[in-house]
Amino acid sequence: MGLWGCGEANPEEVGASEEELLTDLAFFETDEPTTTRSLVGLALEVENGVGAPVSVRAGQRFFLNQVDIRGFATTNTDDPTLGTLRASGDFANLDWRGLEKKESEPILLANADGTYTDRRFFRDAAWMEDPSFIQIWQVDASGNRVSRKITVYNGTDDRRGFLDSFFIRRLRAIQWAYDCAAPDDCSTATNFMEEGLVELRNTRNSLDSFKIRPNATGLRMTWTANPGTTYEFPLEQVANPEFDYGFNIDIDPLTPPGPHGYYEPGDSITFQVSLRDGSGNRLHEYGSLPTYADVVFGVEDSGIQYYNAFFDASATYWRRKHRERMLMAQIIGPNQDIQPIRSIAPLEVFLDAQDTEVVGRPEVDGVYSEFTLLPPANVIFGGAFAPGNTPWFQPNVDTFTFTVPENAEPGSYKVTLKGRRVYLGEDIPRTTTIEIQVGTLTETEPTLTTGPCASCHSGGGDLSVILHANDDRAACAGCHVPLGFELEGPIFVRTHFIHSRSDRFDDSLAECSNCHLDNDSIQRTSKAACLSCHTNYPDSHVNYFGEIESIYIGGGAESFDQCTGTCHVEHPGSGFPAP
Repeated sequence: MGLWGCGEANPEEVGASEEELLTDLAFFETDEPTTTRSLVGLALEVENGVGAPVSVRAGQRFFLNQVDIRGFATTNTDDPTLGTLRASGDFANLDWRGLEKKESEPILLANADGTYTDRRFFRDAAWMEDPSFIQIWQVDASGNRVSRKITVYNGTDDRRGFLDSFFIRRLRAIQWAYDCAAPDDCSTATNFMEEGLVELRNTRNSLDSFKIRPNATGLRMTWTANPGTTYEFPLEQVANPEFDYGFNIDIDPLTPPGPHGYYEPGDSITFQVSLRDGSGNRLHEYGSLPTYADVVFGVEDSGIQYYNAFFDASATYWRRKHRERMLMAQIIGPNQDIQPIRSIAPLEVFLDAQDTEVVGRPEVDGVYSEFTLLPPANVIFGGAFAPGNTPWFQPNVDTFTFTVPENAEPGSYKVTLKGRRVYLGEDIPRTTTIEIQVGTLTETEPTLTTGPCASCHSGGGDLSVILHANDDRAACAGCHVPLGFELEGPIFVRTHFIHSRSDRFDDSLAECSNCHLDNDSIQRTSKAACLSCHTNYPDSHVNYFGEIESIYIGGGAESFDQCTGTCHVEHPGSGFPAP
């Protein structure tokens, strides 16, 4: 996956040099070797007005690829106007006119003390809606500017524009209630946090690149929505870093196929993972992976990332899914049977002694799937509940084993591993998929019912760049299943939800043919399918199916059951002819 870019072109600017004012195009593949002339995407983070320190390779050329700004305030008052956040701290000077609460969703997993957490999501404040600009520049130890200013345009909330610098633009606020008596009862809660968030990522072009100056010891940033504030980022330049930029994932089957050249139903197949930088250097020792504690507590310096939501909570569309950073593997197949999995994986499967979780069963779901986290879920989640978090400190291996069920159909099976690397200013995802044969040498293909995504997802929004950097959409359903503590897992739920909540979707949400390929692909009606897009339904449905309880899927486990096979044979405005 790559990004085009060119250098600066204004010799009148402070700090410009002949070397810096390049006019040739540079092309950087995030899975290939780099030099200081290669373009690397820079990620910046601000927390309550304080810029996070940034370490980079000395003299590296960057473009701004990701900006996360967060402001928060705690209070014991349930204030639907977010008055504490608006009155003090970094977000106090923003224009909050027009703020509206849009929806809310509790976290299904109880807190350690038996209480529950609710999240209330807000939009439409002027600073969220209106266009704004961000500028960054470099300074020396005395605070003097030593480079020209780089300007990026954030666009507006309700329309994608040609000049927008980022494909993903999400500005919003969240009110957290941490001590609710029940998922639907926060009447006695007294522990609240009010939070404002800016998420800008995935540059739409890298034309405005910049080279880190030899005497630069800091970066400074301004944002026009917050006038009078300058964010400062301490900058360390590393002359000879141990690793290169970029990220590669190798998956190698250690178990050989049978004498006919393929695996058989019932076989247990062990795979080995190798995480590498863009030059192919190992990020870990052969035979092992870093401990969970070493990664999440900052001891590991190779950039490897593990599940991070215990420390930086995520919510589909609404909050920082890119910072969840899970390293995860799956197998799904055969290709010709790949489809959404609607069976719920309960929390218990994350805590048992098994290192992998079978989440798709052919006899129930029509397809086989099994996944594992790295480290395994029983280490990550089990460690969260263990005294002293002791499993987090145990050594980890770089292998995982999937067992193909006895009733597996013959065909091609996808084995996928996705992860994220954060290293010397770069924060990038990567996904690798290989295929193995089970029961036959004849390769089989998946049949997708949606597409082509590239009609919208291009120019920085390519599937090979955003999310997990995975452009093989058939290799999604095995990981994206409904979880007992996060029911909105399936891709159809998340796709409906994200596109319906984003005001930057350029076409009619009612026109299913924008994404679906035919009328047959919209016939399986369920709460999860319908209410991940629609925010209400008729009183007759309320009387029969109950009130809407979840913004993501409508209700609980029943939301994945098919409601009917007779009523909804035509979606009004779908773009498909009536059957």
